Order: sequence, then C-alpha cells, then structure tokens
Amino acid sequence: MSEQAAKSILSGYTVVDCTIAMAGPFATQRLGDLGADVIKVEPTNGEWQRHTPAGGATGNKINASFLSLNRNKRSLAVNLKDEAGHAILLDLVKSADVFVQNYRPGVAKRLGVDYESLSKLNPSLIYVSMSGYGEDGPYAHRPGQDLLLQGMSGAMLSTGREGDAPSPAGQYLVDAVAASTAFEAVLAALLHRERTGEGQLVTVNMLDAITTLQMQELAVFMQGGLPQKRSNEPHAHVYIRAPYGAFPTQDGFVIVAMPSLKTFGEVIGEPTFVEMNDSTDPWTYRDEIYARTRTRLKAKTTAEWLALFDAHGIWAGPVYGYGDLLKDPQIAHNGTFIEYDHPTEGRVKAPGFPYKFSKTPASVTRGAPLVGQHTRAVLAGLGYSETQIAQLLEKHVIAETVN
Repeated sequence: MSEQAAKSILSGYTVVDCTIAMAGPFATQRLGDLGADVIKVEPTNGEWQRHTPAGGATGNKINASFLSLNRNKRSLAVNLKDEAGHAILLDLVKSADVFVQNYRPGVAKRLGVDYESLSKLNPSLIYVSMSGYGEDGPYAHRPGQDLLLQGMSGAMLSTGREGDAPSPAGQYLVDAVAASTAFEAVLAALLHRERTGEGQLVTVNMLDAITTLQMQELAVFMQGGLPQKRSNEPHAHVYIRAPYGAFPTQDGFVIVAMPSLKTFGEVIGEPTFVEMNDSTDPWTYRDEIYARTRTRLKAKTTAEWLALFDAHGIWAGPVYGYGDLLKDPQIAHNGTFIEYDHPTEGRVKAPGFPYKFSKTPASVTRGAPLVGQHTRAVLAGLGYSETQIAQLLEKHVIAETVN
C-alpha cells in the first residue's frame, strides 16, 4: 500500500465488489478513492463493461467506460459457479467489511452470495444490494436501465416545450444518483458499525434514488397542488419563474436564471418587463417572457451579455461543451481533473473527487485493473499456496492477466 493510500480515510477497510455496468462500479470506485481496498470480483473473461464501451471509445486493453469506473481497485477473476470459485469468494467475505452487488433479483440467492448466507460467515458485514426498482414487487425483474428510469421518474416532463417529445438528461443521471446514494449508505453503515459492531443489509434502488432527488419538485406538486404543466416555449423547469433557460445570442447561447424583470427589462431593452410583478407575472406570462427574451438576446454576443448581466447582478452564465469545461479557470483552480499514468492506457486525465478532506485526502493509487490482474495476490493474501493457485488456474476456476 502506498503512503498516500495508508493516510486515506477508508484505509484498512476491504470492499468486495460484485457489481457491473455503471451504478455499482461507480459507487465502489468512490470507496476506493477514499482508500478502501476494493477487490473487484469478475468472471474469468471480464466484467460486462469491459466488452461494452460507451460511445465506442475503445482503449489499448481497457476501454474508456471501464477505465472511468474502476480505478483504485484490484481485480480477482473467478468463476463463482464453480464450487472452488464459490469457496474463494466465501474466504474473501470472511474478513471483508463491505460486500456490494447489483445482480438481478434472485441471482445472489442462486449463487449462494445473498445477505443471509454471507452474514452467517461474517455478522459484521455491511451487505449492499443495488437494483433497478427494488428487491421485490411488480417491477423487480424489469431491466434497471438509466433512460427507462429517467422516463419513469417524472423528471422529463418538467422541462421543454408542451407537445414536444420529453428530453432526457445528457448524462447517465439515474446511474450516477444511485451510485452516490449507495456510497452515502455505505459510509453511514460503517459509522453505525464503528459504534455498535453490527453489520447489516443495505438496499438501494435506482427508482427511489431518482425519485427522492426530486424532493422539492414533488413537494410543490403534492403539497402546493401545482400541476406539472410544460409551456409552449421550451422553459427549463415547470416550477421556476421565467425567464429561465438557455437563449441564443449573436454567437452562441447564454443561460438566464429568474432575474428581477424590472432590472432585466432595463438591461436588455424590453420595456414590457419593467412594469411586471415578479410575484405573479413570470408564471402567468411565461411563454411571452420567454419569446421576448429570446428575441432581445440575439442582439449581442454571449460575452457582451455576460458582462452586462454581471454588472447588474443578474444570474447568468455560459453554455459549455466539454472542451470549454476543461479550459475553465475555476475548474483549473479547483483541481477538478486529475492525471495519472496507467500501465496500458498511458497518461489518463479524468474527473477527480467531489469531496476534499484536509487530513485524509482521496487519491488514485492504481488505475482500472486488467482482468484478474490481482487474482494471485488476493488469493495469496487469503492464505492460498502457490500450488493451490496453480491448480485453480489449470482448472479455469480463476484467471489472471500478467501486466
């Protein structure tokens, strides 16, 4: 273990990661970033994400998707359907702190790695089960895919133009929210165990994660009794006053967020806004305000408008692409992106950590592993002899890649 990893806040904790795709691996990567020893248990031919690169972004030996979600992990490649392979996992669980899986409902039970089975071996184990819709219920066996959950969450009908097709988020939003939810849950469960010594089952599902994210919007709908009604113009949020959205300028776009209409009207030269009442008119005349704002803002460049808005205290900002984001001075100041060397993928630049600790900082101590790169080391740590490891390799119970 590196000196940096030894200082990290979760150093000394072992996480057994039996997850695939995005939500589970992203959650366990966050634990690894904070110093936990995350052992990624994957099939001998590699986890699904190794073979399904997002955007077709392949790498040398590891594609961009897998690389982005599996740093700070060791890879143990093992066939869990083989009796000897299953025994290896049980050996690993006996001394682990956290076990995370996002199998389809029922699969963990069939593999003999459900909470009831593993907690008998290790009563202090924190067992995290992630799913699309819940552990049981009418939708339990539906595929927990990001876009499907976005559509079900209600969020798509809070933006855009009435009558137009709903517009999904431009990120894997539900996966990311579920990952953060699971990460929070593990930290809370670890705190409880530190106080009591007690392990427990933690369940996280994507549907609940994206629903509870909309705490404020759903309160406005339920307690406030206000309908979720989109307008004729592509307003950015049904429950926020106009103008609120991205508007074309002479050379691009600018974001404007719910300004005082009097000040805003004076700055953009729209006299009809000056006498409007900010308490009622931004909702009553939402389409009209949007249309007139769109017309006025075409008169100047984005930079010109941003300078004017800043001088008058109007909330506004640019619309970035990823290239712009990478060059932003605040991003540079924050150290949002990090760089590290990967043995097969070369110099990697990636988003870093969403949290900062003054005494126990997060760090990258290893990049995403090759399939079974750490199989031999993990088994040796469990007490397996070189002879036993060689026999398991010969029988294809385990696999390793030597870098």
